[in-house]
Amino acid sequence: MKRREFITLVGGAAAAWPLAARAQQPAMPAIGFLHSGSPEPIANRVAAFRKGLSEIGYVEDRNVTIEYRWAHNDNNRLPELAADLVRRQVAVIVTLGSVAATLAAKAATATIPIVFQTGMDPVEAGVVSTLNRPGGNATGVTSMNAELPAKLLGLLHELLPGAACFAALVNPNYLATESIVADLRGAAATIGRQIEVLTASSNRDIDTAFASLVRKGADALLVSPDALFNDRRIQLVTLAAHHRVPAVYPWREAAEAGGLMSYGTSIANQNRQAGIYTGRVLKGEKPTDLPIVRSTNFEFLINLQTAKVLGLEVPATLLARADEVIE
Repeated sequence: MKRREFITLVGGAAAAWPLAARAQQPAMPAIGFLHSGSPEPIANRVAAFRKGLSEIGYVEDRNVTIEYRWAHNDNNRLPELAADLVRRQVAVIVTLGSVAATLAAKAATATIPIVFQTGMDPVEAGVVSTLNRPGGNATGVTSMNAELPAKLLGLLHELLPGAACFAALVNPNYLATESIVADLRGAAATIGRQIEVLTASSNRDIDTAFASLVRKGADALLVSPDALFNDRRIQLVTLAAHHRVPAVYPWREAAEAGGLMSYGTSIANQNRQAGIYTGRVLKGEKPTDLPIVRSTNFEFLINLQTAKVLGLEVPATLLARADEVIE
């Protein structure tokens, strides 16, 4: 072989090496992100999820991709959205704050791992077998916020000891609503107060519920834990301010947005933990070997600005227990 031909051959092969190397690089794993709501209200929660992912070595668009699917508060769309993620053969499906999304994902696949974050007992919801050994293809984090409404009622009673009637806003389509209402009726009976249960599953329903609350003369409102209400927290806070109704919520974002009080587990921390679990699954761990994480980090916020607007004097005992006071 002539020297010039040899150089041309080697040069051509060398030029092809980068192409061959790129062709041999494995495709980035894909996470399917399924949610019953819309992206804007939970942007901070998605950021916390990404933070957890990064802590275990996965950064979106660097070594992992995320396929987002939003039902925009129409749970009837969830089965098809879940099926689409299965068809795309994602490595894991993530559902944050939506039992309906988790159940849709489980119905769509028995093999693709699912990592969830929920406010209710996942065993009661039929998502896993036990907390310590989930079984099947799902694991995740639970806040057990569905157990909190009685605590929220107690906070309102402490703030307004002279109040005779409290109202509770619940979503009739939420799986834990029946047990929440039973707990609230029992807690109200214990303190000798009335409890009016108002239902809502849409923006219009929420407007109607507030009109009913005012008509019935309820002294204060507690909002039950549900992704539907969290997505509509600005509407709730605005209506509470308009009608001058003291209200307590199960998420800190509501107090930060102008709600009077909030008490609940740290959702940001839960979503961060869900990100960590997702990374562990991507590294090869099986959901059945990852016990359900039960969040025990509770936050109590009081918005003194809102209290002043409502003409309320917050008892020193409540202020002393608050983790954060917004002034």
